[in-house]
Amino acid sequence: MANYLIAPSILSANFAKLGEEITNVIDSGADFIHFDVMDNHYVPNLTIGPLVCEAIRPLTDAIIDVHLMVDPVDRIIPDFAKAGANIISFHPEASKHIDRTIGLIKEQGCKAGLVFNPATPLHFLDHVLDKLDLILIMSVNPGFGGQKFILEALNKLRVVRKRIDAGKKKILLEIDGGVKVDNIAEIARAGADTFVAGSAIFSAARDEDSHRYDTVLAALRAELAKV
Repeated sequence: MANYLIAPSILSANFAKLGEEITNVIDSGADFIHFDVMDNHYVPNLTIGPLVCEAIRPLTDAIIDVHLMVDPVDRIIPDFAKAGANIISFHPEASKHIDRTIGLIKEQGCKAGLVFNPATPLHFLDHVLDKLDLILIMSVNPGFGGQKFILEALNKLRVVRKRIDAGKKKILLEIDGGVKVDNIAEIARAGADTFVAGSAIFSAARDEDSHRYDTVLAALRAELAKV
């Protein structure tokens, strides 16, 4: 079985108990913490910034995977690097010079990712693929949690997986949006190896009146074991 990684999105966590939520989900077997940053400009929502990242950094040694839905993006990258981010991903539409933005992330000591919305063409990979550590395919339109998975994302995953496998560099292929127990195996077959899940983890556990996430994470991994 491939080395699949699960990255709970804290967008769906209980922010009144955010530290507890993060500790519990990592103790329950999650691999990354996915950190969604929205600016009410690039996307129609406003979430959290570097101060929250800085506050949660001491709580876990897990990778903090920051997804910047921010335009312009360059100004805030050093702030998140200083706050403890390990991976910083951005949208090509939010950068005037994509190669320069990737370089800025690397200069700050972080790994760099490029994010593709459902209608964003993949040609942005053409001249920077070898500089990336992660490619994130959005299977919903960014801005809100709990949306339905857009099936066309599977085709995008297949195309990107072929491009990654044709190269020599290890690049994570991440999916974000509508990932659940009943579709994670199909998504993995299309080529994803890193799975962002928010409501599927945090909301499901709350519905069972539990602050432990062992059951839902085990169910996700059981489906991945079938691939």
